Amino acid sequence: MAAKRAIARTQAWLERAVIGLNLCPFAKAVQVKGQIRYAVSEANTPEELLEDLSKEIKTLQVPVNASYETTLIIATGCLKEFLEFNDFLRLADHALDNMGLQGSLQIASFHPQYQFAGTAADDITNFTNRSPYPTLHLLREASIDRAVAAFPQAADIYEKNMQTLAALGHGGWALLNVGAGDDVAAPVDDKAATEVLALGHPAAIGHGKIGL
Repeated sequence: MAAKRAIARTQAWLERAVIGLNLCPFAKAVQVKGQIRYAVSEANTPEELLEDLSKEIKTLQVPVNASYETTLIIATGCLKEFLEFNDFLRLADHALDNMGLQGSLQIASFHPQYQFAGTAADDITNFTNRSPYPTLHLLREASIDRAVAAFPQAADIYEKNMQTLAALGHGGWALLNVGAGDDVAAPVDDKAATEVLALGHPAAIGHGKIGL
């Protein structure tokens, strides 16, 4: 049930914030087509999460999973502090290197406390990359190339998102009810639920650089 709730909250964030605010023009198509794989990792340590990440990287590479364009790995048991999460991203990139997949896959990152370098913790622009849980977004580089080719203004997305969040303000964000600790009432997609893992960092949703 906890894993299903994590997927439901992540789906609500995707639909209300990422798609609802058009933070990523590419997200709606893959969401409508059911091409997003949701994987919940209950890892309690960064080392365990790294193992789950490696498994999901391999899974996305398997031909039978060609119907999935992207994977969201939702970490519910560790890396709750942003600095710790930010440090973990280096390990995640190393994992791609070690698997020979740099240039094939890319990792985007989202976190409840996400903070860009040079901003205050409560700066509303940080919310472009704030998700209900620490989240790793696996993307195929080929998918990113296709999306950018179809959207020539892709380079302007980051600045547009900053303007969108500034206009929305903290009050508007709160009304979306997608923050960490919120009791989000959202249906769980049956297909997504079957992708739950109970295990013992263009086209990235936030289009943001890694913080701090």
